[in-house]
Amino acid sequence: MLRHLSIKDFVIVDQIELEFLPGFTVLTGETGAGKSILIDALSMALGERGDSNQIRQGCERAEISVTFDISSLPDLLDWLNAHDLQGDPDVCLMRRVIDTSGRSRAFINGHIVTLQQLRAASEYLVVIHSQHAHQSLLQKDAQRDLLDAFAGCRELAQAVKSAYQDWQEIHQQRIVWAQRMAESLEKREQLEWQAQELSELNLSAGEWQTLQADHSRLSHAAALVKAAEMGIDTLYESETAVISQMSVVTSQLQSLLDYDEQLKTSIDLLESAQIQLQEGIYELKHYRQQLDQDPQQLQEVEQRLSSVHAAARKYHVTPEALVDLQQSVTHQLAALQAGGDDSKMQEKEDAAKQKYYKLAKQLSTARQKAGKSLAQQVSEAMQTIAMVGGQFSVALTALEQGNATGLEQIEFQVSAHKGLPLRPLVKVASGGELSRISLAIQVITSKVSSVPTLIFDEVDVGIGGRVAEIVGQLLKQLGRERQVLCITHLPQVAATGDQQWQVSKTTNIIDSKQVLSQISVLTKKNRVEEIARMLGGVKITEATRKHAAEMLQNKT
Repeated sequence: MLRHLSIKDFVIVDQIELEFLPGFTVLTGETGAGKSILIDALSMALGERGDSNQIRQGCERAEISVTFDISSLPDLLDWLNAHDLQGDPDVCLMRRVIDTSGRSRAFINGHIVTLQQLRAASEYLVVIHSQHAHQSLLQKDAQRDLLDAFAGCRELAQAVKSAYQDWQEIHQQRIVWAQRMAESLEKREQLEWQAQELSELNLSAGEWQTLQADHSRLSHAAALVKAAEMGIDTLYESETAVISQMSVVTSQLQSLLDYDEQLKTSIDLLESAQIQLQEGIYELKHYRQQLDQDPQQLQEVEQRLSSVHAAARKYHVTPEALVDLQQSVTHQLAALQAGGDDSKMQEKEDAAKQKYYKLAKQLSTARQKAGKSLAQQVSEAMQTIAMVGGQFSVALTALEQGNATGLEQIEFQVSAHKGLPLRPLVKVASGGELSRISLAIQVITSKVSSVPTLIFDEVDVGIGGRVAEIVGQLLKQLGRERQVLCITHLPQVAATGDQQWQVSKTTNIIDSKQVLSQISVLTKKNRVEEIARMLGGVKITEATRKHAAEMLQNKT
């Protein structure tokens, strides 16, 4: 359950700290006061994308923190443990920071996370029903997703999608395989002699670089020998060898060390240099012994280089690419030679197809059962929201061949009034009717969800009067089972809330040109004034206040 929300320097909010309670909370206020800013801030903390334009003017960053009680959400606790995002016992703290450069940082329980991880965790915690939800309800994809959620078979629907994709991928592989089998014998023979030729060349990975290095060494062997011998002679073997001269100098300085200790540094450096020089002479001698001026070996290397060059020119590739070319030719030839037993490919495809149909039939059964239940409940709700005699139906039309979404097409149908035939929702519902049906569906589907917090952002647009009062009662009833927060302009809905918050605008004390948004928790007396404002408009009379008090008395 949502416990605490902290908003700092977000849009027109400087600092707000909110403590949430169980039950049904309504949020009211003048148009433009910033009611939706609360939802926007919460959405950003839950992983929605944000940008620097959401930072309050003159500030360096916006920061939103939200705390949840997750003691009754074992699945979320398992998810946090699996991702090593543990925090305080039974608490989940989510935080989001955006700075003026547009950089965004996200945290769960103090651990830095990705936006995808924020969104994944939020799916266990909150569902936000936007004021435009009734528009998305006209889309068949949204109708199908809603039914699957109501049926509790989203994971099954995803498994069906994966099984269908696997089946289609294997089907395409078999088609490609069949096309390859139909390739001409000439193509197969061409690959065979190419594979034979490249196999005989027998060029190994890295051999080209080795050949070039060997050729460079062998072709300059005389110069290398001469340079090595000259170095050995100069440094070690001649009468004036450097190593001998250094020994003389070091010995002479050593004998004078007793007269001046400052010579110690020079002697140490010279002795170190002498050791290094001796090591260098040993290495140079060893190098000289390894040098080989074998003309035959040079000739063999040059012949090998010539063969590789010739093959590279023939196949229009670089010498380094010949190894990859041989592998490619071998794979192509193997694919062609694998032909002859198409039964294995067909068996593989049939198995994938059977797996898909098995899962898809399970999904169809779940959808049919859930569709009947949803239709019955929505139809019953329609009788209470000024649509007496109306009927709602979930039509499942079988597809000739299944697809990634299953074996049927799903369509919501409605008869707005008694005696009218059922027709697709997109064709028959007016704006007001669609809003009412959408709200009824959202309330009903929310009951089967395990998410503890439900937020309704002005979903009651297009309704009023007695229907608004019924909608308020629906939300209040839902608040007995879940934590419900609703932004509303309707006094009938506001009066049903267990608690009420008011959003208002104030002027910044420091900068009078800057407008700030603030939220106040209303007392019973304040609620009378706020609902009277919602009822009466510009001038609030005692009669309006009395009416507001009566509404609160009847709904609490």
